[in-house]
Amino acid sequence: MRLGLFFSVSLSSFVNSCSRRYYAAMPERQSQPSEACGSPRPAIDTPHGPLTFGGRCLVMGILNVTPDSFSDGGLYAETGKAVARAIELAAEGADVIDIGGESTRPGSDAVPPEEQIRRVVPVLREARKNGVAVPISIDTQSAAVAAAALDTGADIVNDISGVRDDPAMPGLLAQRRVPFIVMHMQGTPRTMQESPRDHNVVAEVAAFFEARAEALTAAGVDVSRMIVDPGIGFGKNLEHNLSLLRSIRTFTARWPVCVGPSRKRFLGELLNEPDPTKRLLGTAAVIAHCAIAGVAMVRVHDVNEARQLMHVCSALATTTGER
Repeated sequence: MRLGLFFSVSLSSFVNSCSRRYYAAMPERQSQPSEACGSPRPAIDTPHGPLTFGGRCLVMGILNVTPDSFSDGGLYAETGKAVARAIELAAEGADVIDIGGESTRPGSDAVPPEEQIRRVVPVLREARKNGVAVPISIDTQSAAVAAAALDTGADIVNDISGVRDDPAMPGLLAQRRVPFIVMHMQGTPRTMQESPRDHNVVAEVAAFFEARAEALTAAGVDVSRMIVDPGIGFGKNLEHNLSLLRSIRTFTARWPVCVGPSRKRFLGELLNEPDPTKRLLGTAAVIAHCAIAGVAMVRVHDVNEARQLMHVCSALATTTGER
């Protein structure tokens, strides 16, 4: 039996259990059930539709057009397969599709901008030609790659460096006025997991976002279009990741938040599961927690299952009866 089928059959009871346990631990929130799907925020417009926050948690589908990503490297390295996957993700209900041409798994090397452009631009072009109409984000630290992608139909810039790696990126964001994601990461993908350290990871990540917002504002960037990502698995150990997730409301109270836990190593540690493709229910537990805690968007490989989960979370959030 396919794991996704099992997931679908048991989804409602699983999420209901997560929701009840969560609110049991936080009784003061029970009188405010609408917060479970996020506090109302202004929508952020894109050429392919708005990003609407404060209702159902949005689902961002991952499309790695790389030969070496940690979970699906090589599956969509060919343009035709990548375009077919983009069409599939949109049909499954992805609110956003995140396309990247550079693996950022721990230990990975940087990919030159021209190679990233060679990988992602044909996929973007053909996806749009074939009717993919949802917003698309470009996952890159390079302003040149971001510009090429925006010119070919991308709507959002997802920069894992927190807009620090490329000095040209703030100018591009200021000029284009597109939504962008600022992620927290210690070091670089090659070095980030060698010795991750944070004395108080929640406070340090929160301070990082404030500092980036101040610096980007000074560079002329409209930070009302900024989404933050605490960078689960990027320069963090297991306890760092869990602390950030437990305290995710620290960030949702201030920013629209995107969280990307899908299939990651910390789940493998918790579940004693070395195969990333077998971490679906672990991923589901985390994104259910995120949705209940007001996260604006989750970044996942398994879009169909995540959309089902968000549908149930949203229904539970409007229920005021017995918990």
